Amino acid sequence: MREYVDSFVEWSGARKDWRPVSRWAVTAWLAFYVLFLLYAFRLHGGFLFIDSANLVVHESGHMLFGWFGSTLGLWGGTIVQWLVPLLLAAYFFRERQTAAFVFCMFFFCENWLYTATYMADARAMALPLVTTGDSDYVEHDWNTIFSSLGLLPYDTSIAAIVRFVGWCGMLACAAWFAARLRTKS
Repeated sequence: MREYVDSFVEWSGARKDWRPVSRWAVTAWLAFYVLFLLYAFRLHGGFLFIDSANLVVHESGHMLFGWFGSTLGLWGGTIVQWLVPLLLAAYFFRERQTAAFVFCMFFFCENWLYTATYMADARAMALPLVTTGDSDYVEHDWNTIFSSLGLLPYDTSIAAIVRFVGWCGMLACAAWFAARLRTKS
C-alpha cells in the first residue's frame, strides 16, 4: 500500500514545488477573482457571462453520456460540466502551475452556482431550457433527477447547499492564491 501511495505522490508531482508566480500577477488575478465574486454576488443566482460556456459544456455532456443510456445521458450534462474544469485543475496541479490550477478550481466551484440555479428551478421549471436533440422533447434535468430520487420537494434546499459549497470553494481558491503573496512567489 505504501508503494502505491508513494507512486501516486510521485506521479502527482506533490514533491515538486509550485511554480513561482510574480507578486503583480497574483495581485492581478486576485483583483479578477474579487471582481468576479462581487459580480456573481450581485446577480445572486442569475445567469453569469461564464455560464454561456458552462451551458455548451453541459449540453455536450448529455450527448457524450447519452451513448451509455438515458440515465447517464441525463446526468452527463452536470458530470461533464464539473469534470472538465476538475480534470484541467488536476493536470495543472500535477504540473504545479499555480495560477492555472487556481483558475480551473475557481471555475469548477463556480459551476456549482450554475448547477444550483438549475436545481432550484426543478419544481418551478421557469428557466428557459436548451437542448441538442429534438426541440419537441425538452426535459428539465433536475426535475427529472429529483423526481426519480423522490427529492423534488427539496430542490431549493439542495440547491442552497450546492450554492453554499460553490461559494466556499471559490473563496477558498482565492484565499489559497492570496496566501501565495505571503510565501516566496
